[in-house]
Amino acid sequence: MEESKELQIQEKKVPHLVILPIPFQGHVNPMLQLANLLHSKGFSITVIHTNFHSPNPSNFPNFHFEFIADGLSDGKIWTEDPISAVYVLNDSCQEPFRDCLSRLLSDGPHGPVTCIITDVAFYCTEDVADQLKVPRILLGTSSASCVATMLSLKVLQQNGLISISDGEPNTLIPEIPPLRIKDIPDMGTADPETCERIGVGIHNAMRSALGYIMNTFDGLESTELAKFRQEIHPMPLFEVGPLYKFSPGSSNSILTQDYSCMAWLDKQAPQTVIYISFGSSGSFNEKDVVEIAWGLANSDQPFLWVLRPGSIHGHDLVKLPEGFEEKTRERGQIVKWAPQQEVLAHPSVGGYWTHNGWNSTLEGICEGVPMLCSPYLWDQNLNARYVSHVWKVGIQLENGFDRSEIEWAIRRLMVEIEGKEMRERVSALKENAMRCMAKGGSSYESLESLVDLIMSL
Repeated sequence: MEESKELQIQEKKVPHLVILPIPFQGHVNPMLQLANLLHSKGFSITVIHTNFHSPNPSNFPNFHFEFIADGLSDGKIWTEDPISAVYVLNDSCQEPFRDCLSRLLSDGPHGPVTCIITDVAFYCTEDVADQLKVPRILLGTSSASCVATMLSLKVLQQNGLISISDGEPNTLIPEIPPLRIKDIPDMGTADPETCERIGVGIHNAMRSALGYIMNTFDGLESTELAKFRQEIHPMPLFEVGPLYKFSPGSSNSILTQDYSCMAWLDKQAPQTVIYISFGSSGSFNEKDVVEIAWGLANSDQPFLWVLRPGSIHGHDLVKLPEGFEEKTRERGQIVKWAPQQEVLAHPSVGGYWTHNGWNSTLEGICEGVPMLCSPYLWDQNLNARYVSHVWKVGIQLENGFDRSEIEWAIRRLMVEIEGKEMRERVSALKENAMRCMAKGGSSYESLESLVDLIMSL
């Protein structure tokens, strides 16, 4: 009897998941966080990743990695026209992905593939999964607010009820408050046909997916989640955010993090430091950097500023204005890249100046840090508008980078009563996130439902 039971245990297969992220920091992070989380639930994980922007496998000893060709030998396309880069990836990766998945199906190191989880923007995986008869689940890395807005906008335009092409940027759109024309996600490409092809590809790829995962939580976006859930019914929607809180651990960062800033933060007073980071691909002209520098200097506020190599258009090295270092030496710290989650959780950090990528926005909210918003691409304008006008936990800089406006905005955020009220509101949202993650909460239950679905395959 004991021998029979042991044989049954040996024969029991460990569910094997294959994941495929789009190779960009804002997409890689939530996918690997999700993979860590599912691994903790007993799943075996294989990561198929492009050679471009590949993570360090040594940071993920529990995962098996496979690398595929991607067509992005020139990394500039990603920063200069990211939407075109997505199209190139889908065009170039389909066959390498098919070959890799076929090999894993026949002789993979972790047994048969139970399911693949792909970034929703990797729509080329639909044909591969269908041909190889492998179940497929999607991960969306935008907010529910962004997805719900795009769905509403599509319906309004199809019915001839709205046109945004000729309107003034600051014109409110009454049908989808509180958004203005300038807040509608900007694809960041000069080629509308590419946008259309990608949109059609994503729409088609959703038809045969078994489910849709979102990195958000009901206590933040309940209305938008309900709207999207109704739109994709009967496909199940799993809101399992904030993923980074569910899945702490190994660094997912493509760039090398400088932990020396943590010791500097330890020396600062509580909630006095403004942390500045505009993401892994944001870049500025020299004038912008000068205005940012003097806005920080003139604010008299302690700051931690992330300035990557390549942050200034056309320059590998960052050159700051003469006199800036002397004026800020006692209260400023500059690093090439920071461990953002740890920084935002540090008690000395009282404000976050961000580009409002969704991961960064979610991290600011879930660490209870009010925001200064400078969006520049895709869904960032919409996220910034929600931060400033829906959740009311931040201030948006509306006129680019002007030192006087920057100085005044930092003071409003960090020392004025307005900033204190924002801090109270964002602290309440942080508590909402914790409740959603706790046993019985919406994110906890969504995760359990996702695990049950995969286990049933």
